[in-house]
Amino acid sequence: MTAVPRRPDGPEAALPGGLTLLVIEDDPAGSLALPELLDASGGRVRVRTARNLTEAGRLLTDDVHCILLDLALSDSTTGTAAGAEDGGGTGEDGGDGGELGILRRVLRMAPRHAVLALTAEDDAERAAEAVRVGAQDFLFRGELDGRVLSRAIRYAVERKRADLAQRQLTESRLRAQENARLERGLLPTPLLGGSELRFAARYRPGRSRALLGGDFYDTVRTADGTVHAMIGDVCGHGPDEAALGVELRIAWRALTFAGLCGDQLLGTLQRVLEHERPSEEIFATLCTVDIAPDGRRAGLCLAGHPAPLIAGTGRGPRLLPHEDIGGPALGVLSNARWPRMQVELGGAWSLMMYTDGLIEGRTGQGDLRLGQDGMLGIVGRLMAAGLRGEALLDAVLAQVRELNGGELTDDVAVLLLDRGQ
Repeated sequence: MTAVPRRPDGPEAALPGGLTLLVIEDDPAGSLALPELLDASGGRVRVRTARNLTEAGRLLTDDVHCILLDLALSDSTTGTAAGAEDGGGTGEDGGDGGELGILRRVLRMAPRHAVLALTAEDDAERAAEAVRVGAQDFLFRGELDGRVLSRAIRYAVERKRADLAQRQLTESRLRAQENARLERGLLPTPLLGGSELRFAARYRPGRSRALLGGDFYDTVRTADGTVHAMIGDVCGHGPDEAALGVELRIAWRALTFAGLCGDQLLGTLQRVLEHERPSEEIFATLCTVDIAPDGRRAGLCLAGHPAPLIAGTGRGPRLLPHEDIGGPALGVLSNARWPRMQVELGGAWSLMMYTDGLIEGRTGQGDLRLGQDGMLGIVGRLMAAGLRGEALLDAVLAQVRELNGGELTDDVAVLLLDRGQ
């Protein structure tokens, strides 16, 4: 048997692959003695000791695997007043708690470490309660046999690792479920009942975001049969910008159903943005299209946003005419105007609206950006291969990411409307 050293200068000599045990006990007689402990590979378990929680905090480094806590640790050595962190000794342990109060403090201090509770043989009830509170296991003082203690340390460490892994898995699943619920709530459901048009959309947050960025889109059909589509982009990538994008989308839908269109609608949206944005530097680009009930013509408005592309029977994709139209982004000029241009669509067509994240990726040739010409080339080749609808959007995004050499840094939203013969 080797006595636990009272004041180690630091961890014992490192042993490859070995375990490190931190013992927290304050027996003034030094009667607590540990046998020589071996890990699973036969190496010696390194032991550090602390007389109170203050010392334990200094010795609790990342290479400590397990803590052996003496539940008889006296209140005067915890580094705080007895029960101070547990409601004056009347907290979760029902008022009897200096001992379990100490355990709770250790668990808070070392949430990722395995903890073994050490207690007297006649205190089995408190030992079981220690496990319920969060210790991996308990040991009686009379059981400090080398093989039993070594095995308890190894099992405690493995159980803690399994618990942490399970917790991370559960948190990951809950986060994924919550993200899915948020996405369903924040991304729009197109309202196209009664329309002959086919709708598809894709949204990809930038590389640094997990859910939504500042891009937004929507599509609705009003009572007169007109199909209205919109896509926009709030500058920036934080939660404030994402929230503002959702607010603008909801406002656009409400204003569209109220009968607003073109300059009147965009002017009202600008007032919404000016009222809701977190700072005056925030602006948003926007593209709106209103497609006549016969599907052969549309009105186009641009507010600092890239022009949509259209492809018709026998013709490859091209940008809708936009040179002589368009106004500034929303939130830039207080007295701005946004003219509405009438465009001919033809009989059968595909109309694609997008945010600039799609065209700002690299082409694989140095820092050269894809741009609208590069995007038109990609879409033309894929449509010539017979791709349409969601398959077309998936293939476009895949090729853009491949050319970029990985995920795009900016958010990307793409909306596609198709009309057959």
